[in-house]
Amino acid sequence: MTMSRGKVIVGMSGGVDSAVTAYLLKAAGFEVIGITLKSWESGSSKCCEIDEAARTADILGIAYYPWNTVACFHDYVTKPFVADYEAGRTPNPCVECNRYVKWEQLLSVATHMRADYVATGHYAIIERLENGRYTLRAGADKQKDQSYMLYKLTQAQLARTILPLGRLSKAEVRDIARKAGLNVADKEDSQEICFVTEGSYTDYIEEYSDKDLTAVGNFVDETGKVLGQHKGIIHYTVGQRKGLGLALGYPAYVKEIRAATNEVVISGEEGLYTQEVFCKDLCFMSREVVEGEDVPAQVKIRYHHAGAAASLQRIADDQIKINFAEPVRAPAPGQSAVFYDEQGHIIGGGKIFLAN
Repeated sequence: MTMSRGKVIVGMSGGVDSAVTAYLLKAAGFEVIGITLKSWESGSSKCCEIDEAARTADILGIAYYPWNTVACFHDYVTKPFVADYEAGRTPNPCVECNRYVKWEQLLSVATHMRADYVATGHYAIIERLENGRYTLRAGADKQKDQSYMLYKLTQAQLARTILPLGRLSKAEVRDIARKAGLNVADKEDSQEICFVTEGSYTDYIEEYSDKDLTAVGNFVDETGKVLGQHKGIIHYTVGQRKGLGLALGYPAYVKEIRAATNEVVISGEEGLYTQEVFCKDLCFMSREVVEGEDVPAQVKIRYHHAGAAASLQRIADDQIKINFAEPVRAPAPGQSAVFYDEQGHIIGGGKIFLAN
């Protein structure tokens, strides 16, 4: 009989990654309890997630429970998501969900059920540094790495977290699932915003916003010259080219969104590049950046950004100025900037609010 290595709560989404996470932890000797955080109202098409997760738990022979997080998800994810688009920003709902919903709720379950750890199927690696702090670095599968989306996790959250897939590739995870006879081995990955189950994200925003977001406004160039009319600022994001409906004789891109005047600023490709980016709402992992320092880093300004060399300067209690070695393309207010050190560990990150 294998001695238990402790009790772990596994967040199960109904997909292959969380299923293999539960399988690996059980095989390693943990007492595993599966939990699906139900963040949607009854009747949604997402209810199949609970069915899939329950079937996986049955195959694995582990306890399983759905856990209601509808109110929490609304407060920390969907409400700020709508507010960001109303203000002309492009949000990262997954970043906020991971910190304030997934981990907080899973740890709440863990406390309730007297479990030692929580675990998810994210592709990232947790490490504890010589200074005693926990941090993350990119998962072995660079195409699936999710460390960027986890930069807001706290030290207390990381200390009780296990991420079994960090050193595996997606192909290896699917192979493990097939060999284990898991029902979701070949289930496709979800690519959409999880809470937008019908229609587009703009339909969702229009439904849940108290503002009239269909009001047309002006496309303007960098000098303020009117170029045409747009169909509402929520339809655009910085760097966008397609769907503008402008014939200017040159490739046109969204450079800036001005919610206060209902304007979308248009420029050529060259107008999208900048070397200075400012962010706030700071979170730190491996170390804190203090005023007076000039800290070298590789900085990602969006999830699929490869990262670029930069230096970090703390300019206020909750603001950092990022000085890039070379201009970066289309940093968008509302997106996260995540800072990595030369070993690939996350230093920290923040929300972009200005780019010069």
